Order: sequence, then structure tokens, then C-alpha cells
Amino acid sequence: MKYETQKIALAYFSVALALFVIQIIGGLLLGWVYVSPNFLSELVPFNTLRMLHTNSLIVWLLLGFFGAAYFMIPEEAEREIHSTKLAYIQLAILVIGTLGVVVTYLFNLFEGHWLLGKEGREFIEQPKWVKAGIVIAALIFLYNVSMTVLKGRKTAITNILLLGLWGLALLFLFSFYNPENLAIDKQYWWNIVHLWVEGVWELIMASILAYLMLKLTGVDREVVDKWLYVIVAAALFSGILGTGHHYYWIGMPGYWQWIGSIFSSLEVVPFFGMMAFAFIMVWKGRRDHPNKAALLWSLGCATLAFFGAGVWGFLHTLHGVNYYTHGTQITAAHGHLAFYGAYVCLNIAIFTYALPILRGRDPYNQVMNMAAFWLMSAGMVFMTVVLTFAGAIQTQLQRVMGQYYMEVQDQLALFYWMRFGAGVVVFLGLLLLVYSLAFPRREVISRKPSVAAE
Repeated sequence: MKYETQKIALAYFSVALALFVIQIIGGLLLGWVYVSPNFLSELVPFNTLRMLHTNSLIVWLLLGFFGAAYFMIPEEAEREIHSTKLAYIQLAILVIGTLGVVVTYLFNLFEGHWLLGKEGREFIEQPKWVKAGIVIAALIFLYNVSMTVLKGRKTAITNILLLGLWGLALLFLFSFYNPENLAIDKQYWWNIVHLWVEGVWELIMASILAYLMLKLTGVDREVVDKWLYVIVAAALFSGILGTGHHYYWIGMPGYWQWIGSIFSSLEVVPFFGMMAFAFIMVWKGRRDHPNKAALLWSLGCATLAFFGAGVWGFLHTLHGVNYYTHGTQITAAHGHLAFYGAYVCLNIAIFTYALPILRGRDPYNQVMNMAAFWLMSAGMVFMTVVLTFAGAIQTQLQRVMGQYYMEVQDQLALFYWMRFGAGVVVFLGLLLLVYSLAFPRREVISRKPSVAAE
């Protein structure tokens, strides 16, 4: 470890992994509700479980991004983080806010209260006092990392990372605006949800992936920078107007059907670019890095993001198709593989690379870590395929033939059992991953002894 303040990342990674475990447990409970609908119905209703599952996903991914920034920026800027104290205050605010959200959701506290009660907007249901805390934490973070970069070396990686992080924080401000008109509400709501995951988060993803490729492959920085700028330009060009594929059926003007179809079709391009970038960097790389597990997660991130966000997104993004498929299990298939590939694998890649360095050790538990990758990825891919078939049947029976929703759900029971089984496999892989990261044990991975590695 080159800089003392990189240790800040250790606290963020630890909290993120704990929330990741909670998120997957919530997903398992939701999967079981699909096969046994009355399970926990009186204690924790389905909608509450789903809120906890999706919100814990967002929070642990953000904590991973923040931790990655605190780990990467000192090396890129060639100076210590501006304020260690502010970084830990930021983490404390986020943890307190997360606990407040969980208690509010579970016990349905302060229902209807403008400040303390939850709101009814998916992904941004948090009470206003929690949202205010998130904004304060974001401002602390942005001040801390921006001051570090401004006083240090500027690189393409830090420039893109900061652009993504500032965009993430500014777009969240839309969550405070809740118009009465539902169409307008959804328009601004997608400015957060879509422009996060298919906009500024892609910038964060590209910068972290570029950093990992730089460290793991030894490719010249100039080569990485050129790829990075091309990928980011493609992401912004397609992602911003690609928001239109959410505007098809919410009361917006009809021209959004064409804008959404054209530009969201182009959203495949940056994900393909990231996949090509990762494999070409490994192919051209001169370095035989000892951390094979981090490289596996990095390549897995680029590949599964292309299929989950790119290919599966394209499957139902054209308005003529989306008319029948929106809101079916096809949407769930796309969402699961897209989030897992693009952002879950990305966070695990940086965890796997950074934790041995933060602990002052050689890469450890790599065989176990790589086994976790194959278990979790196989489970998620199988779940995606199962949900895709379930969604195709649901579309035909419900949207085309007009059968009632619950009648169709009964006919999808076999697919829900298979989804639950896939979820169990993902959970077992997660347990293996957490153990491999938490309890260091050196393993010998064969590599060329003549090539130095960082």
C-alpha cells in the first residue's frame, strides 16, 4: 500500500459486503414468496421485502464505489486523501441512514409523515430525513475527493470517476421533487434511476475497470486513456436519450417511442466496448499479475455486463416489443443480470484486488474466490435464462391471449422453483466469497516468475 489514507476503503468495503449478504438473503426470501405466496405475509409483506432487497443493493453498490474512489484516488492523484475524518463521518451518516430506512420499512413507522415517513417511489422510498443525510454525505465525499484530485495529479481515470460521482450526486436531487401528475413524476423518477444505472454509473464502471486493467495487465496508460474516453462518449451519447425507452407508456409524447428505440438500441455499444477493452488489454498486457482472481472478476464484469445490460436490455427495448413485455419477468431477467454483471462483479473485482494490498499481504484465497465467481455467475445466468422463458410465456398468455394475471402466475410455478434454486447457488457462492475475503490464507497460483507484478 503506497498511501496511508487508502485504508479508508477497508471500512467501506466491509460495510458493503455486510449489506451485500443482507441483500441476497432478502432476494432468497422473495424467491421463496414466489413459490409459497403466504410466506411471511403477515410479518414482513412482499412489498417491504422488495424495498429492502432493492435498497440494500443500491446502498452497498454505492459504498463499494465510494471505497473504490478512496482506494484509487490517492494512487492516481499521488497524494493522500484530503481528510480522513470527513471520510469516516460520511460513512457514519450513510450507516445511520441505512439503519433508519430499515427500521422505518420493517415497522411502517410515521406513515404519511412528510419528513419521517417513507415515500411510495420505487428505489427512492427513503424518508426525506434520510435523503437529506444522503445529500450531506455525498457533499462531504465530493468535497473530500475533489480537493484531493485538484491538489494532485489529474488523470483520465480520476477525471471520468469524478464526472460520474458528481453526476450521481446531482441526479439524486430529483428525488426531492415529487409532482402530483404521475406522468411528470415518472419522467423525473427515471432521471434518477435510468441516468444512474445507464448513465453516470457507467462512467464509474469504466474508470474502475480502466484502473484494474492498468494494474493487472501493465498496458500503457495512454492506451487505456484512449479506450476510456471512447467508451464514456458512447455511454453518454446513447444513455441520456436512451432514457426514452421508459417514456413509451407513461403519457409522454409519441416521439419518445422513436427516440427511445433508436438511442437505447445504441446502449449496447459502450458495453460491447468495455468487454472488448478488457480482453484486448489482457491480450496486449505484458504483466503476469499474481492476483488472478481480481482479473477473473474484471473480465467477468465486462462480459456479463455486455450480455445482461446490453443483449438482454436490447431484447425488449424497441417500443413494438416493449408494448407486450414491459413489467413481465423479462424485465426481471434483464435487471438481475445487468446489475450483477455491470456493478456487482465490478465491486467484487476491486474488493479482490484491493483487500490483499490493504492488509499488506500477497493475493490470498484465490482458488476459493474464483470458485465463488463461477458459482455466483452460473447461478445468476441460470436465473436469467429461467426468468426469460417465464417472461416469454407470461407475455404470450397474459399480454397477447389476455389471461388473468394470477392464472398465468400459477402456470409459471416451475420457473419460480428453478429461480429459487438458482438463488440458493448464488447465496452459496456469496458465502464462499465473503469467507475468502475475510479470512486470508495464502495460496500458490502458478505464474511466470520472470515477469514483475505490482
